[in-house]
Amino acid sequence: MDTNIIYIIAFLVILGLIFYFFMLRPQRKKQQEHERLISQLKQGDTVITAGGIYGRVENVDQDSVILKIESGGTIRVAKSSISNREQS
Repeated sequence: MDTNIIYIIAFLVILGLIFYFFMLRPQRKKQQEHERLISQLKQGDTVITAGGIYGRVENVDQDSVILKIESGGTIRVAKSSISNREQS
């Protein structure tokens, strides 16, 4: 009976490690990359929002970014909605 408990515990540990390496670790890495992207935003960067809006950064505030869009207008979006920076 004691060997069954050891096998169950070993199985749960292995299952936990698999969950960590395939789910939690990549998500944390992606979150850190996004936080780094947000912290490095500067005027003139071309970005894409989570909603698919392309724009050039005009101003960076503490919680928001003002983007100049193709039509010439400007919009204010939350910093967290910036999903990617385009390479120029």
